[in-house]
Amino acid sequence: MALNQTPAAQRIHIGFFGRRNAGKSSLLNAVTGQELAVVSEVKGTTTDPVYKTMELLPLGPVMMVDTPGIDDEGELGKLRMKKSRQVLNKTDIAVLVIDGGTGETEQDRQMEKLFREKQVPFVTVYHKVDLLTEVELQALRDFEQTGKEHDHPVLFVSSKTRAGIWELKDCLASMNPETEEKDLLEGLVKPGDLVVLVTPVDKAAPKGRLILPQQQTIRALLDHGCVCMVTRESELQETLRKIGQKPSLVITDSQAFGMVSAIVPDDSLLTSFSILFARYKGNLKQVIEGVRMLNEIRDGDKILVSEGCTHHRQCNDIGTVKLPRWIQSYTGKKIEFSYTSGTGFEEDLTPYQLIVHCGACMLNEREMKYRLACARDQKVAMTNYGILIAHIHGILKRSLAPFPDVAALLENENCDSHE
Repeated sequence: MALNQTPAAQRIHIGFFGRRNAGKSSLLNAVTGQELAVVSEVKGTTTDPVYKTMELLPLGPVMMVDTPGIDDEGELGKLRMKKSRQVLNKTDIAVLVIDGGTGETEQDRQMEKLFREKQVPFVTVYHKVDLLTEVELQALRDFEQTGKEHDHPVLFVSSKTRAGIWELKDCLASMNPETEEKDLLEGLVKPGDLVVLVTPVDKAAPKGRLILPQQQTIRALLDHGCVCMVTRESELQETLRKIGQKPSLVITDSQAFGMVSAIVPDDSLLTSFSILFARYKGNLKQVIEGVRMLNEIRDGDKILVSEGCTHHRQCNDIGTVKLPRWIQSYTGKKIEFSYTSGTGFEEDLTPYQLIVHCGACMLNEREMKYRLACARDQKVAMTNYGILIAHIHGILKRSLAPFPDVAALLENENCDSHE
């Protein structure tokens, strides 16, 4: 990702769905004005979702996604269709592409039904209308105007002649999903506050860069007019001594929670990037409630550790090494761990007693809410890295002190009774 590029998680995701050879890839290329997706007359050319970032005014930064056909065949086809449905979980606006010559099929109608069930705003596009006669095109328009639900836009488009492309772009730009502008640090800081960020630099950190949550937090602090100081946990004590004043807030990487809590004075507010982002994406209450399950874990129970991004696993990786080690030590139980990363979130969560999720900085809010809803609907407890690590180190109450509304919830529901 370029340094000045809007993070993918903060972009509106627009997904193109439809049957094989309906022209999804051609249409996406026409909308973006770039040859992003491979185009072929052979059915099933798109085997994996194709992602492309761009600006679409007045929406702003968007992520365009081309998906495999919803009518793919065989075992491999089922996997490709599964990927298309996974894309839908993060889609803010959907485009259903129908071959104008073939017309609407039962698979298209099922896709529209799925859009409605998931409350995804969508537009239906009859594509390849350049291949239709005037009579056929008028018959198609008449079909759409009679006996159908008119709760979404319907357009008639050709990527070859570019007929209707401008109208489609204008339609997408007007379908701004109801996403309110959020403030990562709302209610936590004020102009002039001194905030210390503790950012361990381990082997998993990108060479020459900070990880995304750290970048976004620094930018939010600058927007608030705060004084921001960044240090490693190994220099934290010396940093606090040198600045000579109590910081208004200390935010740490979760894996350094125990060490940082021991250094930062008790009268200073302390939390983690993971907890901060859990509040930002609206799931803080659920992950606080979910951490209680850790005290009920028994021998043989299964825990799913899930990350929203994919990265090369290091020898002391937090998700696959540190967290399982801490959990085993805390519970004293023999636990079976499973791992997912990126879009590979399990559909059937019932085998697990607990899900431990990362801070989800690489996932947009819609996908994170989908994952939380899956856990909630299947009655499986779900927490996140920061909450779990604070709980294990006995500092959960302290780490939630900057958020009085959920701190009060903690007292009422006795979530932190282990301390």
